[in-house]
Amino acid sequence: MSSEEKTGGLLSHNEWARRDLRWLFGSAQALLFVLLILIGLGPVVWLAKGAITPTIDTLRNPLALFPHGVAWSNLTEAWSQVHVGRYFWNTVVLAFGSWLCQIVVATTGAFVLSVLRPAWGKFIYWLLLGTLFVPAIVLVVPLYIEIVHPPLIRHSFVESYWAIWLPAGASAFNVVLMKRFFDNLPRELFEAAKIDGAGPVRLFFSIVLPLSKPILGVVSIFAILAEWKNFLWPFLVLTNSPDRQPLSVRLPAIQPQTQIGVLLASMLIASLVPLIGFLVFQRTFLRGTGLGGALKG
Repeated sequence: MSSEEKTGGLLSHNEWARRDLRWLFGSAQALLFVLLILIGLGPVVWLAKGAITPTIDTLRNPLALFPHGVAWSNLTEAWSQVHVGRYFWNTVVLAFGSWLCQIVVATTGAFVLSVLRPAWGKFIYWLLLGTLFVPAIVLVVPLYIEIVHPPLIRHSFVESYWAIWLPAGASAFNVVLMKRFFDNLPRELFEAAKIDGAGPVRLFFSIVLPLSKPILGVVSIFAILAEWKNFLWPFLVLTNSPDRQPLSVRLPAIQPQTQIGVLLASMLIASLVPLIGFLVFQRTFLRGTGLGGALKG
């Protein structure tokens, strides 16, 4: 087959050279690209626009472009009167604590299974894989019972941040993901460190963690974003503590007594951290699925 007849996607080079086909498929690609932008960015752009639009304009004509000016006061009212700042800080504290618990459990658990490799390691690893097939909603009731009556501890964690931090740390997915990365680290480094007298603690902090910055970034993004949008579990364990609740729980609660413009401004503030976080760490996020073989070869 000659180079002119080789296919380049859906059309061959000869077909792509035809003006009518090139115009047809080029227009279709441009239209699809515009539709994807509208579907992906449309809600975010409308939220930003609604956050600075007077409530009456949003109710009368939601798609109108500031018919009666811009209402920057929506943002200040959301921060001061609705106390979004307090709930924003609660969300930051919850996300940070959950991230820390997940990082500690995932790194140490994966280190034991992948680097130390005890005799019972494979059995624990298969148990972790098995838990990934259990729907999370099925575990809500037994998990809540454990939080109310913790084993060996005569103190309930309900209405405290520990009720959110501790279950977040028990993430089998993070351990499996971290172990997959540790499995691809050069074993020669571990053997050389052991010959030089490095123990497990020194091996963990001096060799494994410095080489694991890519996977630590991916797990951190997953952990923070998951906790930032988490609703059901904080709603259950912090029901009687509104001053401790995060944005995901408080925003639906304040909706009946809040103006639409102020509510949209509150939702915009709540969306800033995920949006900015994704824009800053998009490369790390998008390369997350390719970390398994990052160090091979």
